[in-house]
Amino acid sequence: MKSNHYPKIGIRPIIDGRRKGIRESLEDTTMNMAKNVAKLYSENLFYPDGQPVECVIADTCIGGVKEAADCAEKFKLENVGLTVSVTPCWCYGSETIDMDPMIPKAIWGFNGTERPGAVYLAAALAAHNQKGLPTFGIYGRDVQDMGDPQIPADVKEKLLRFAKGGLAVALMKGKSYLAIGTVSMGIAGSIVDADFLQEYLGMRTEYVDCSEILRRVEQEIYDKDEYQKAFGWTKEKCVVNEGEDYNPEHLKRNREQKDKDWEFVVKMTMIMRDLMKGNPVLGKMGYGEEAMGHNAIAGGFQGQRQWTDFMPNGDFSEAILNSSFDWNGIRAPHIFATENDHLNGISMLFGNLLTNTAQIFADVRTYWSPDAIERVTGWKPEGLLVDGAIHLINSGSCTLDGTGKQSKDGKPAMKPFWEIDNSEVDKMLDATHWYPSSLEYFRGGGYSSKFLSEGGMPVTMCRLNIVKGIGPVLQIAEGVTVGLPDHVFNTIDKRTDKTWPSTFFVPRVTGKGRFKDVYSVMNYWGSNHGAISYGHIGADLISLASMLSIPVSMHNIDEDKIFRPASWAAFGPENDNADYRACAAYGPLYK
Repeated sequence: MKSNHYPKIGIRPIIDGRRKGIRESLEDTTMNMAKNVAKLYSENLFYPDGQPVECVIADTCIGGVKEAADCAEKFKLENVGLTVSVTPCWCYGSETIDMDPMIPKAIWGFNGTERPGAVYLAAALAAHNQKGLPTFGIYGRDVQDMGDPQIPADVKEKLLRFAKGGLAVALMKGKSYLAIGTVSMGIAGSIVDADFLQEYLGMRTEYVDCSEILRRVEQEIYDKDEYQKAFGWTKEKCVVNEGEDYNPEHLKRNREQKDKDWEFVVKMTMIMRDLMKGNPVLGKMGYGEEAMGHNAIAGGFQGQRQWTDFMPNGDFSEAILNSSFDWNGIRAPHIFATENDHLNGISMLFGNLLTNTAQIFADVRTYWSPDAIERVTGWKPEGLLVDGAIHLINSGSCTLDGTGKQSKDGKPAMKPFWEIDNSEVDKMLDATHWYPSSLEYFRGGGYSSKFLSEGGMPVTMCRLNIVKGIGPVLQIAEGVTVGLPDHVFNTIDKRTDKTWPSTFFVPRVTGKGRFKDVYSVMNYWGSNHGAISYGHIGADLISLASMLSIPVSMHNIDEDKIFRPASWAAFGPENDNADYRACAAYGPLYK
């Protein structure tokens, strides 16, 4: 997708409409305020392809309803997906506000005493609230002088937080979630809820039977030249790291069967990508319908069990698709859910759109208490592990970015693809082994990715759940990945499946409620799966959720970092309870 097709941020400079002295004295100051915000965004925010975010500024300052309407018309033509109104002065509230109910909106009212924009901010927010248009209010803590071009740090933080969430909302709208297959092993998250996707996210649901993969393999509906390139790369980078076959002797596949599995999973990876994104090469081959894909911004593969009982599993495909590279080089990750758990897939999508980084899909599998670790391994946990850890381990696949072999400021990281270099790709590949799948789980063969994530990465785990009577709710837990001594990990690793990828996660605890301790986080987690993003993005997730009217059921974010629309304050004094009431009152964005 070219950057000019991405949604843009609309900047609305709002001005006192009284002419013959007042408006004229404020024109330059107001327009410069808008330009400074646009500069902040273009220098700090990026689209999924790595290009700077584009802003559109109204042609004139907006002093009344006619100029507001002119601005709205321009924004429609320019594909504006969210708006920020800025003003250094008093203006006419309900005459100048953004009335589009379908896009996120914010107002920055300049904290100054000459012609206080804060007065307009309060009046305009009241108008939005009265009209049922949730709007984020931004008001700097310290008084500035009129004309001061600086954007204070606290204002920058809120401007960026709003824009990240607003862009995520706009980027999802009109896209699809592609379900390859149906329900995996009775997992509720893989019962794809088309109403949720449509009403809350503005997304379509597309369905493809798993047999479509087999059809395209057998009828060779894939780019054969790319396949030769992909298979050569796989032999050089992955087959060389094929792990030991731990299957019982009577189940082991012979070398010929294993080699055919490698060929098949490479083709399957290409086909899954083509199903999501399309591929013009297929059109040249005479497959015009297949060439278009399903316009999917995220997808998932059922796999278990109907497919994996007789065909190679999706572990290699899921791992490579979710990584920031493949045989074609470094590129943006595809968001692709194991077991077609669309709720975890969308949770991954939230993290990806907020950070532009690859996302870890994992089972929230085991809480290891310090006593249990010591009893099983003989090692007494210390440091970050003194309260134990949550073992995150997916059944055979994980983004290779999750190895932590990228580096930022000399520390393990997961970065946007445009910041990754080829040496880091080699390190990720070297750290990953591909084990012949456990045939008691995956009777059809295939290869599972295996690594242990580096400790010391700040991460945020989140998860969407759907609760009858409430609708979607979001859980958030910020924390850090931790390392284990080799002998400790090896002992723990053997107690589940030693061919699968592992991440050990310690959430930041608060001593109360859902975050009383590490055990409580595991105990209150609402599903068997979680989506893990690099960085502490819990506050960004909370802002995004409020834009979508999705309440947050648990989080460990400091109160002063929580940023929701101003009207949430009218729903009660306690932030989290008010969140539930506000989301219920406003309802889904696209209903």
